[in-house]
Amino acid sequence: MQTQDRKIYVAGHRGMVGAAIVRQLEKAGCRNIVTRTHAQLDLTNQAEVNAFFQAEQPDEVYLAAAKVGGIHANNVYPAEFIYQNLMIQNNVIHAAHSNGVQKLLFLGSSCIYPRAVAQPMREDALLTGILEPTNEPYAIAKIAGIKMCESYNRQYGRDYRSVMPTNLYGPGDNYHLENSHVLPAMIRKFHLAKLAKQGDIEAIRQDGERYGNIPADIKTMIGLDSNGAALSGDVKVTLWGTGTPYREFLHVDDMAAASIFVMNLDNEAYSRNTQPMLSHINVGFGSDVTIKEVAQTVAEVVGYTGDVEFDATKPDGTMRKLMDSTRLANLGWKASVSLREGLEQAYAAYLNGQVKGTHS
Repeated sequence: MQTQDRKIYVAGHRGMVGAAIVRQLEKAGCRNIVTRTHAQLDLTNQAEVNAFFQAEQPDEVYLAAAKVGGIHANNVYPAEFIYQNLMIQNNVIHAAHSNGVQKLLFLGSSCIYPRAVAQPMREDALLTGILEPTNEPYAIAKIAGIKMCESYNRQYGRDYRSVMPTNLYGPGDNYHLENSHVLPAMIRKFHLAKLAKQGDIEAIRQDGERYGNIPADIKTMIGLDSNGAALSGDVKVTLWGTGTPYREFLHVDDMAAASIFVMNLDNEAYSRNTQPMLSHINVGFGSDVTIKEVAQTVAEVVGYTGDVEFDATKPDGTMRKLMDSTRLANLGWKASVSLREGLEQAYAAYLNGQVKGTHS
């Protein structure tokens, strides 16, 4: 069956990654893409998921649905992160198998690797050490997803594959200041600070309506009073940590392209580059930058020219998280969107209101 004719279910199509996968599939001419919103299908509900698969009988599944968030969200909601992600994965993967779906792609995260691990992080570093405490519940859920795919492959001969992206950003990101990842949080903070320097209280108010509440500490940071009614003129941007950790960033459109590439690899090529119990493939950009460096770039893209400070009392997280993407490169794929270009696209999407929630 040609790719364009397959019935493809994209779980999590309203999230940043799922939406990008849908865009890429449509660009490739796929004519039968199945999606469901959370209101239409609760992926944590086993009975609903089973009924959906029985009714739709998809040929392929992209499992991009997950509960995601940054350091703050992972620290505050660890129970939700482990429970919801395990339930989503268990229900979708098992229902896919039970209804004869042969091909599935599971999307994980670079946080599956130990905190103290050789850089860049190779696939065989999995389960060799202690995880980063700030996102351990989420990481354990993602590790379980990899092993679930491998177990169905080994026992039932399924072709369930896993890809592990580095830090993602781009159109459709989550800009909630308490639950977002580092790049969208930076974009919004710098944008709000730029508006404050311009004295544009109305634009700040509209931003709050569009992207969520502006916390009290951010109001203080940009010189806004507690009622959001006046500006003091004392504007700065304060970022968590020391600014010294390194991070690798991958544009979400590159991630979607890599996902489809891995899904469509012939069995011989995929098997030659993986192992039955070490089957996941890293997806990275290939180089990393310090948080300070990326903050400078974000400030330039947004057009903010004021002070930038780092709050060393807040956690840095892992000091470096660079993926070794040799497996993927050997298979013939590499990223194409530069960080500067990707940030310009992300900020343009932000200004246009292209935002999703906290579920991808």
